[in-house]
Amino acid sequence: MKNIVQIDADFIEKSTNFQSLISDLEIMFADKELLVPMRHHHDFPNPEVGMESTLLLMPAWNPGKNAGVKIATVSPANGKFDLPAIQAVYIYLDALKGSIKAIIEAKSLTVKRTAAASALASKFLSRKNSKSLLMLGTGALSPNLIKAHASVRPIEEVFVWGRNFDKAKAICDALSGERFKITPIKNIEDKISEVDIISSATLSGTPIVLGKFLRPGQHVDLVGAYRPDMREADDDAIKKSKVFVDTFEGGLKESGDIVIPLKTGILAKEDIKADLFSMALNKSYSGRDSDDNTVTLFKSVGHALEDLAAATHYYDLFMR
Repeated sequence: MKNIVQIDADFIEKSTNFQSLISDLEIMFADKELLVPMRHHHDFPNPEVGMESTLLLMPAWNPGKNAGVKIATVSPANGKFDLPAIQAVYIYLDALKGSIKAIIEAKSLTVKRTAAASALASKFLSRKNSKSLLMLGTGALSPNLIKAHASVRPIEEVFVWGRNFDKAKAICDALSGERFKITPIKNIEDKISEVDIISSATLSGTPIVLGKFLRPGQHVDLVGAYRPDMREADDDAIKKSKVFVDTFEGGLKESGDIVIPLKTGILAKEDIKADLFSMALNKSYSGRDSDDNTVTLFKSVGHALEDLAAATHYYDLFMR
C-alpha cells in the first residue's frame, strides 16, 4: 500500500477546467477498447429516517492501462444530518499490475464528471447560440452544471430554482463573479418557457419539468431521479422531445424518467435516438433537425466510464 496518491476535494475543485474535462470525457466515450460492466445497484432500508439508501459499485477498465471502481452511497434523507446525499470514494488502479495508484475523493469527482457529461451532451444537442439556462435544484451538482453548460455554450443569463429559495440565492451569490448574470427565482413556470436550456438535478419523486411549458428549440438536461420510481419530467415532456441518454444500458433501466414512459407505452426503445457513445464516435453528430423546431431531452444516470475518465484526468494533473 506504499506510494498511493490521495487526491482530495480541494485539489479537484481548484484544478477543474470544464472544457478540458469535457474533452477527455468525449475521447473516452469514443474509445471502443474500454470495458464497462453494468454497475451494481443495491437499495437498503434505513428505518431511522424511513427512506431507503442506495449502494452503487461502478467499475471500469482501460485494458493494460488503468482501471478503477467507485463505491458510492445515495441517502436522500441526509439533509436531516446536514450531510450531502451522495458519499463516495474512488479507487484508481494500474490495470496491468492491479496495484492501487490513487484514492480519490469521489463526491467531488462525481459532481464534476456528471456536469461534464451533461455539457458534452449539450454540445451535441442544444442550439449553438443558446444564451439562457434554468437550473432546477440547489445541491452540489447545481453550480457545477451551470459552469459546465456555460463552458460549451455562450450563456449570458442563468436562473436558479430550488424548494428552498435561500439555497437558490446562495448559489447565485457564489457564482456572482462569473461572466453570466444569475438570478434566483421562486416559480419554475416564470422562466421555463423562456430559456434555451433547462437543467434539472433534484431528488424529486414527481415531475417538475412539465411538457406544457416547453417550446421548440429548447434542450432539457435531466440529471436527478436516479431510481426507477423517481422522475423529473412528465409524459408530455417526453412526448414533445427527441430523447437521448448517456448510455442505453443504464438509461433504460435505472431512472423513472425513461423506465416509466417505457412501461406505459409513452416511449418505445427505438424512440431513443442515441447515447453518448454514438454521439462521441460521430463527432459531427447533431441531435436536432434545425435550430428552431426540435426539443431535445438528455437523461443522465451516470456511468463508470465517466468516473474513470475523470479519475485519469485528475490523476494526470496531480502527477504533473
